[in-house]
Amino acid sequence: MKQAPFRVGKWLPSDQEALEKWLDNLVRDVNPATKLHPVIQEFKSLIENNADIFMLFHLMFTQVPHKPPYDRNPGGGPQVRSYLVLLQLLNHILTTAPTFDKTVMVGCPINAILDWSMGTKAGFAVFLNEKVNRQLKKMLNTWAVFLGSEGSRYVLNADPKRGWFGTEAMEAMPEFEVDFICDPLKPYHGFQSWDDFFTRRFRPGRRPVASPNDAAIIVNACESAPFRIANSVERRDRFWIKAQPYSLEDMLKGDVLVDRFVGGTIYQAFLSPLTYHRWHSPIDGRIVKTVNLDGTYYSETYAERFDPSGPAESQAYITALAARALIFIEADNPSIGLVCFMGVGMSEVSSCEITVQAGQHVKKGDQLGMFHYGGSTYCLLFGPQTNLEFDLHGQTPGLHSGNIRLNDVLARVQ
Repeated sequence: MKQAPFRVGKWLPSDQEALEKWLDNLVRDVNPATKLHPVIQEFKSLIENNADIFMLFHLMFTQVPHKPPYDRNPGGGPQVRSYLVLLQLLNHILTTAPTFDKTVMVGCPINAILDWSMGTKAGFAVFLNEKVNRQLKKMLNTWAVFLGSEGSRYVLNADPKRGWFGTEAMEAMPEFEVDFICDPLKPYHGFQSWDDFFTRRFRPGRRPVASPNDAAIIVNACESAPFRIANSVERRDRFWIKAQPYSLEDMLKGDVLVDRFVGGTIYQAFLSPLTYHRWHSPIDGRIVKTVNLDGTYYSETYAERFDPSGPAESQAYITALAARALIFIEADNPSIGLVCFMGVGMSEVSSCEITVQAGQHVKKGDQLGMFHYGGSTYCLLFGPQTNLEFDLHGQTPGLHSGNIRLNDVLARVQ
């Protein structure tokens, strides 16, 4: 299969040289004399006042090989080799919003900075550390406040190369003004913040629900590309190994409803930064319960080692560990039964917002919630009694698949 020009979902470039040139520019933009934000100063104190964390942050950078392509970036500039440089970069990112870039498409700048160090033995350990993840959440929440403010709108401009409404961005998103609710005559197209732009809505009629009156049809819950279908899923499996099998007990964090899915089917798909980030119900049914789970933010399976697509090739792995939202829906059609929608945050802000509640009845196509800024993937979990025939629109699931539209046919229950 032809190599995709970008890593899965276009969050990071497949071209390591393009990524490292971008990273070099980011390092040059940082002023080391800038005072650290309180949340970054707190992160610094966490690292320096815990012997185990301090050791792991040192080892994480030293364990990145000192040979090409890991040693220096192609421009000869500095590679991130110190937690102090990392903290300066994080400090800078907290008051910046992502710009468009046709060559790089860096949707997740922190993920780009940690691209190699995540794959080290020390990186594997430190990004599973509960204290580190608690601090990462505080830092990412602080960034989310900025991205939800008017101060983040400066990137929503018509700069030909860097603006989200510039020539190159509109070439990448040619149907934007037709697809999404916006006003091109207003400043920033009417968006109030970067987050408002990121969580934009489709105009009425742009994503009609397939077969709305056919209870046997299950529709696509997100604008997304198919990654994997797994059958006869085990209650507990070794999700950290190379094959990354799904582990229901870990995915659902021991929820009392886990038994309903043992031996069943999981469908997983991933989202692109250029598309739509809200979730919609794949079936008609009643919301049984909803759960938001904290998790890891930059953990990838050590089995992949220095994954240039990190954490893209760890997508199945992160369903058991990353921040995620669970929405259990009892289908009106008894042949479907209980379904679990799982939104999984990948890197960066990783904020999963649920907008439905237990007891509510939803129709196919009704909104369930949304991802805020950050990479994202989602799963649908079905019980063993649900006999499904998937329609992937002529595609084979994997990292090189393309988007299936929201509300299009995804499967038929037999």
